[in-house]
Amino acid sequence: MTMPNPVNDDEVDAAAESAIASCLDLDKPSSFFLFAGAGSGKTRSLVEGLKAIQLHHGKRMQLRGQQVAVITYTNNASDEIKRRLDFDPLIQVSTIHSFIWDLIEGFDKDIRDWLRTSITAEIQQLNADQKKGRAASQAARDRERDLAFLHKRLGALDGIKKFIYSPTGENRTRDSLNHAEVIKLGAFFLTSKPLMQDLLVCRFPILLIDESQDTNKLLMEAFFVVQNAQKARFCLGLLGDTMQRIYSDGKIDLGFSLPPDWKTPAKVMNHRSPKRVIRLVNKIRSDVDSHQQRARSDAKEGLARLFITSSVAKNKQLTEQDVRKKMALLSGDAEWENPDQVKTLILEHHMAASRLGFSEMFAALHPVEEFKTGLREGTLPIVRIFSDLALPLVKAKRSGNEFIAAGFVRADSPLLSKEAFDIAGSDQLEQVAIANRAVTALMAIFDGKRPTFLEVLRVIAAHKLFEIPERLKSFAGEEDTNVVNGDGVEPEPETSPSKSLLAIRSFLETSFWQIEPYSAYVKGETAFATHQSIKGLQFPRVLVVMDDEEAAGFLFSFEKLFSVKPKTDGDLKNEQEGKETGIDRTRRLFYVTCSRSQQSLAVLAYSANPARVTEHALKAGWFEQPEIETIV
Repeated sequence: MTMPNPVNDDEVDAAAESAIASCLDLDKPSSFFLFAGAGSGKTRSLVEGLKAIQLHHGKRMQLRGQQVAVITYTNNASDEIKRRLDFDPLIQVSTIHSFIWDLIEGFDKDIRDWLRTSITAEIQQLNADQKKGRAASQAARDRERDLAFLHKRLGALDGIKKFIYSPTGENRTRDSLNHAEVIKLGAFFLTSKPLMQDLLVCRFPILLIDESQDTNKLLMEAFFVVQNAQKARFCLGLLGDTMQRIYSDGKIDLGFSLPPDWKTPAKVMNHRSPKRVIRLVNKIRSDVDSHQQRARSDAKEGLARLFITSSVAKNKQLTEQDVRKKMALLSGDAEWENPDQVKTLILEHHMAASRLGFSEMFAALHPVEEFKTGLREGTLPIVRIFSDLALPLVKAKRSGNEFIAAGFVRADSPLLSKEAFDIAGSDQLEQVAIANRAVTALMAIFDGKRPTFLEVLRVIAAHKLFEIPERLKSFAGEEDTNVVNGDGVEPEPETSPSKSLLAIRSFLETSFWQIEPYSAYVKGETAFATHQSIKGLQFPRVLVVMDDEEAAGFLFSFEKLFSVKPKTDGDLKNEQEGKETGIDRTRRLFYVTCSRSQQSLAVLAYSANPARVTEHALKAGWFEQPEIETIV
């Protein structure tokens, strides 16, 4: 398990950075894909390339009113790049949704035409489903709701003069677009409207995309169309690592099907991890590609251990505490015994939901594709009314902090808005009293009870305490409880988009108090994090917990990766057709989580067959026998 590591060769990647700089030439632009594995300093390469543009082309671009566009995955990454470049206005750094909206905002007629076509197609599909389904079923009633919503939205299109959108998720009004629509609109405009291509290239002759492997495939394909048509005056630079793709809507073959005139520099140095962890992640990806990393000349040996226990372990919290104690002894690092100093990385959001106590609400909403991103990031409007408005108010009132509670109402309630006071005129004190009665009514349902989201929603709506998201309005005024299967009729299989209404109803029927641990989780205030939330991050001590039963998902399976469970017919079919399998996804997840470690790494596998896990780990060369321990 040794690996070549030339001494004093820490600048081996300088050639890759020089290649990037040569591509960023406005007179002769060349598009490129920078292949950069975990810990390779990809952000540094991006910043150095941008500094070269500032130096050699900055004045010229400013005179032409042009900018360099940089698309990053998160707002935090965006802020970090801006800081390193001294907030130079020459460089526009934004997330993908912000960038696309900046590009298409104001094209209201074109947006309206696209929406009319899209909504009409949805209505036609629902009508077709309605004819096939049972008239008395819950699914039929859901489709009727969806049809009413879509017809209402379709009828309102001509009355909308200007469409709006917020990348942070506050898209509640009828004139607003949702995240998915913005992405689809951007891809459609860039591929079908030459004017939009010209607008993009004239404003941004250089477009750099960080974490390109996770950028929506529709947009990536649209950017490739633009680059192919405008290659003489447009540079498209992609930075990423296909092994670190974690979302299903990314372009699967990115990096392997590039045009022949593209440059493909690669970085091989890992500046983050110790030698032992680098050997492990190299082994994990060796079945996928030939990209192998080197450790720095000053890197320490580090430590990696695999712990295996039964998947029916009675007390997983004590098991994980035991692992941390063992790691403290093995590494000589007492901080392993402090849970706050160990980053616990888990398989999927379902595991966090189960462990923290918000599994019912999560399980209801997560299967719906249009809800997934907002739910994982805490930006879904149908959830934010509870997490950002109701929860802080209720907690402040229950803790007796009347000043803080009043502040929430003043800031967010339409009852105390300027417009409300203008209408009240001389009866402003009565308007305040109305707001107080609304808060009192909300708090009354928590008196010795554990209300559902639906109960909270209906009180908020009845007293107009907060603005209700459009998707929740039909539920807020219902007379019946709308319990799933409440009429005794078995639901028929659902098809999109009416599946979304069934999911919303299921979510609303669960306990409101789930919103507290959910909110803490999406804000990063808990001990657990998933592979999605640690993109680009690193930690001294990492504990990777693998537990298929808690994950409750079908996209990942460590038991399959470790050959405990056999491949399904679907896996075999996907392999034959060259498509992605659950094992492929899990291997990437394993790579991403293990590669976060800066000092030492513990992997804990809950398995139905611990002996088989040991056998596979040894055969794959991931761990050696002294590094594996079975916990009985």
